[in-house]
Amino acid sequence: MTEVDIEKENAAIAKAYKELLKVSYQTLTVADKKLIRQAFDVAVDAHKNQRRKSGEAYIFHPIAVARLVAQEIGLDATCIAAALLHDVVEDSPDYTLADIEEKFGKTVARIVDGLTKISSLSKEADVSTQAENFRKMLLTLNDDVRVIIIKIADRLHNMQTMDSMRSDKQEKIASETLYIYAPLAHRIGLYNIKSELEDLGLKYTEPEVYNEIHNKIKESKEEQDAYIKAFSKVIEDSLDKEGLSYDIKGRPKSIYSIRRKMLKQGVSFDEVYDKFAVRIIYKSDYANEKFLAWKIYSIVTDHFIPNPIRLRDWISSPKSTGYEALHITVMGPKGRWVEVQIRSERMNEIAEKGYAAHYKYKEGNAEDALDTWIDKLQEALESNETNAVDFVEQFKLNLYSKEIYVFTPKGELKSLPKGATPLDFAFSIHTEIGMKTRGAKVNGKLVPLSHELQSGDQVEILTSENIRPNSNWLDYATTARARSKIKSSLKDEKKEVAVDGKEILRRKLKQLKINLDEKSINEMVVFFKLKTSLDLFYRVGIGSIDNTMLKDFASSRSGAIMSYIKSKIRKPTVVQNIDKDEITAKYDSLVFGKEEEKLDYKLSACCNPIPGDDVFGFLTINEGIKVHKKNCPNALSLQSNYAYRIMQAKWIDSSQQEFAAQITLSGIDNLGLVNNITKVISSNMHVNMKSISFQSDDGVFSGKINVVVKNNTMLKKLMENLKKINGIDKVIRV
Repeated sequence: MTEVDIEKENAAIAKAYKELLKVSYQTLTVADKKLIRQAFDVAVDAHKNQRRKSGEAYIFHPIAVARLVAQEIGLDATCIAAALLHDVVEDSPDYTLADIEEKFGKTVARIVDGLTKISSLSKEADVSTQAENFRKMLLTLNDDVRVIIIKIADRLHNMQTMDSMRSDKQEKIASETLYIYAPLAHRIGLYNIKSELEDLGLKYTEPEVYNEIHNKIKESKEEQDAYIKAFSKVIEDSLDKEGLSYDIKGRPKSIYSIRRKMLKQGVSFDEVYDKFAVRIIYKSDYANEKFLAWKIYSIVTDHFIPNPIRLRDWISSPKSTGYEALHITVMGPKGRWVEVQIRSERMNEIAEKGYAAHYKYKEGNAEDALDTWIDKLQEALESNETNAVDFVEQFKLNLYSKEIYVFTPKGELKSLPKGATPLDFAFSIHTEIGMKTRGAKVNGKLVPLSHELQSGDQVEILTSENIRPNSNWLDYATTARARSKIKSSLKDEKKEVAVDGKEILRRKLKQLKINLDEKSINEMVVFFKLKTSLDLFYRVGIGSIDNTMLKDFASSRSGAIMSYIKSKIRKPTVVQNIDKDEITAKYDSLVFGKEEEKLDYKLSACCNPIPGDDVFGFLTINEGIKVHKKNCPNALSLQSNYAYRIMQAKWIDSSQQEFAAQITLSGIDNLGLVNNITKVISSNMHVNMKSISFQSDDGVFSGKINVVVKNNTMLKKLMENLKKINGIDKVIRV
């Protein structure tokens, strides 16, 4: 770089630093500014010789992360300093954690230590899975929740500046973001950041889909703005008449949420029904907030008819993130649904800043909501018996859960995740009550333990001293807390049964003249197709492996030598088509890795890829390479947790092989519809119909067709032709 360039860059760095101080949400004191300046100087010195992949000086990254922390998340000077220093210990040999503590105090050092721990995880040479990294990362929640918050800001800036990376790296980081960081941001109440992380995640995992929706939103922007303006105008006069001070803003739906709706409802972009969203933010003192919210609600519903099942009142019972608002969906002009969010300025700040705004409004009690949340997650964090992937899945369950509110018999309000059952409720009150649950009453009526609770239910738990959890309970419990307690109770019980089982097995084998030793145990585990010796002893203990089965084992043991000799003499017969539905390809259609090698593989049953689909290979432990579609429901989890087992894969010439796919149709039944459908299928060359089933219910028609095609293009063509049939409304590939 020339001297002029260096000067320019230094000026840009100084400017970025000044901006950081200017945009801070908290008011910075002189001492705060001094602390931030000191952190900035250390960061500049530590990163002086470093550049990012894009070529710019590395110091821009910590400044950008600190800016997000200051402006978007609204944290204080301590966090801004920690964000500036987040890579210092890891990247520079000149600074140790002790230096940071000496210069900036214990809190900053603790946060930087947490962030360094997380960063150094993924660089360990042989971490068994990425999930193990996530687990360790989530465990740092215990150290200081601010670690995770700054980590989310760090991830957001990385996602914003990922263009110059290799595409496989982009995909791995984006999958990880959608899998773990977006749910975390959601749960901490950073809704704006969550939306941006999701949109960027989609941009790199499914670029075509992202660009298509992005362009459509762009095209319809003018029309949307005009619509929102017309909608607002109708209510503005009434709001003014009441002398309210307010602000009405249109709010674009995020690309990711539109995509999620399209998939969930099987609809096109144009059919997503509440792309329009309006936010009414009103000024109010704390005492009148609730009264004014409902006043505005009544004004909006005077003009527009509300959808009665889409009213959400988070003012009377806020979410556990502290989020408060009134949400209604109303029928706007031109017969379009519009989501209206009603919030006071205070509520709006909490919705945008979460943690930090609580701080501002509650003077020091800020951490209430966060603490209760972390206490809840503590359960999942403590149960270390589960393997890492289960642990992360369980943790995610708790992250994304929507909430319902139920009452105890005494009338106290408890929040539980949506889908919770009386069993979850029992464990949320106390582990002992959960363990002794005999039954439950909801609103005074006896219900099964699997009954799904609804907001507003009053729940009473009936207990008994003689009850113990049984394995069915796992089908009834949904929360991480309940499941981990039930699992550990069942494990203890299983161990007790297994101890008895081992003795029973020893006696029974003695009669069959077999010693119970390591060799015979291993042989039995294999013979009975089990996983561990504990399973073996447990099954003998409960009697599911009985005398007859053990005799079979004994005779197979003595017969093994004979059958080995026989098999050498006799020519083995080849079994044809032993596993027809998982086609192990013998054709030249799919190649793996950069070298485009041809390897044996199986097609995964969860998403049934066919030639032409975007796919990747996943190296399983027992079944070799399994091929998944890139938009398979399990793809994110696999790409995040097992990034090192993912193989690039693509289809090449697939002229020989045929693949099964299923299409579902729905529409309005009319005479000759089935005939038209079968005509279209038979007139499509190279499409072979395997099975077809239709049903008509009061004039509504639905059907399933299993076809065999050579590749994706043919399937798309067939679906397009089916869509053209009069009466058909939707055609979806399952």
